[in-house]
Amino acid sequence: MKCILKIGLILGSFFFYKTSFSQIKTYQFDQIESLQKLEPKKCVVFIYTDWCKYCEMMKNTTFLNQTIIKELNDNFYFISLNAEENESINFNGQTFEFKPTGPDTGVHELALELGSIDNQLTFPTICFLNKGNEIIYQLNQYAKTEELIVILNQLK
Repeated sequence: MKCILKIGLILGSFFFYKTSFSQIKTYQFDQIESLQKLEPKKCVVFIYTDWCKYCEMMKNTTFLNQTIIKELNDNFYFISLNAEENESINFNGQTFEFKPTGPDTGVHELALELGSIDNQLTFPTICFLNKGNEIIYQLNQYAKTEELIVILNQLK
């Protein structure tokens, strides 16, 4: 009987642990126009690559913080954009494509459009768009949780 009770407590605590943490709601670019008509919000676009260590660190720290998650889910549309994405993306009435720069390399036009600062694209970059999908702020560096919370509070 004690063994069954212990197993029940362990399973119960595991279930509570798994359900007590939320995740960032992510959207696709082709959803934004219709979402903006229903409920206008600013957009946060996280531009990353699979090989970028700092991008991975942000995914595993900053974007797992419950305050960040709540702020993004409540006040913004969050889009994650792999800068080396091969698929065409329709956004703001335009179609953006992947542009090869070598045999196995390239960059997506939309990543360049949203993430370039002084004609340079670095990773990670976070691009903030107003309700009209215009760039209002860009951050082209690893953002610690505290730093991103301040930025989100200023921009909401």
